[in-house]
Amino acid sequence: MTIVSVGALTTAVAAPSLAGSPPPHARTRAALEAIVEQGTPGVIAEVMTGGRSWTHTAGVADLGDGRPRASGEKFRIASMSKPFTAATLLKLEAAGELSLGDSVEKWLPGVVRGERYRPGKITVRHLLNHTSGIFNYNNDDGFRARYAGDEFDKHRYDTVAPRELVRIALAHPAVFQPGQPGRWEYSDTNYVLAAMIIEKATGHRYEDEVERRLIEPLGLTSTSVPAGSPEVPRPHARHYSTLFEDGPDAKVRDVTEFNPTVAWGAGQVISTTGDVNRFLSLLLRGKVLPPRQQREMFATVPVQGEDGHGGPDDRYGLGIRRFKLKEGCWVWGHGGMIPGSASRTAATGDGRHVLTMNRNGDWGEQELEDAAVQAEFCSGSA
Repeated sequence: MTIVSVGALTTAVAAPSLAGSPPPHARTRAALEAIVEQGTPGVIAEVMTGGRSWTHTAGVADLGDGRPRASGEKFRIASMSKPFTAATLLKLEAAGELSLGDSVEKWLPGVVRGERYRPGKITVRHLLNHTSGIFNYNNDDGFRARYAGDEFDKHRYDTVAPRELVRIALAHPAVFQPGQPGRWEYSDTNYVLAAMIIEKATGHRYEDEVERRLIEPLGLTSTSVPAGSPEVPRPHARHYSTLFEDGPDAKVRDVTEFNPTVAWGAGQVISTTGDVNRFLSLLLRGKVLPPRQQREMFATVPVQGEDGHGGPDDRYGLGIRRFKLKEGCWVWGHGGMIPGSASRTAATGDGRHVLTMNRNGDWGEQELEDAAVQAEFCSGSA
């Protein structure tokens, strides 16, 4: 199957516009439809603002039967899981069970060993804000080859232990020393180690702690942490991927089912646009963490250069990013990509205006997602 442009099928709930004025979210709607016109099978977005919700869908949930995308669909949120992992650790700190200044060696003795690594100097905070210097296992050529092209079907149901992911990363030298001034590099390995620390500190599974400390008390009824289950709970769109193959003739494959242990604490959560909006809004409004941990989460470090997850002027806190959309226009949020699912969530600093979007295809230009977020939040664009 080759990538084809899928005709836009749209639904939206919005207040009527005044005569002669554009409908609400008109530019956001246009930007979302442009994503489908470029070749993504389908997209769904939900905006929460002023106590009201607006949803827009375009394209299809299933390339086989042409079923349109629909509100309420569940999807793999990928690295948008990182705020969940970070907030769980911060709740543990608030309860006095650990400290952000604790070393990785204290909680995981003997786990981090390799060329130029100093585990006694790497802290929990370094993990959460990506200043640890630990290599990203997702950048290992051998690891990526397991899930590229035809190899994916051989490995899609494999369970991968967290220590194996860490072992893959530590076969590479440290990228820099922990907390080294002027250095920052996004690494999923950081969040695998963070989830391992959650398990060591509590004696419980990472998945259970996220559900007990965040998902259940916040009423995120459509959110789950699936452990090794390869299934996406219904209702959901099919998830499609080109599996690292490029070009107009790249084969599009259905990757809806696969074992998400390859992402674990870095990207395992499944949710909906509505639940992610609720979580991010509550987080920004100070309804999730005590004041001290709130300040810690939103204390940022500069992002050094373009890393594929945002722009060079962005800043990163603990599992959350401050995106510069254009001059004078900033939002808090995160992006996420896992085979078959690409997502973004963004919000104003007061948490009163939130957008979460998902496309059920992982190819295409990130700039089109950026355009949709910019259209919603930047003055004169929404």
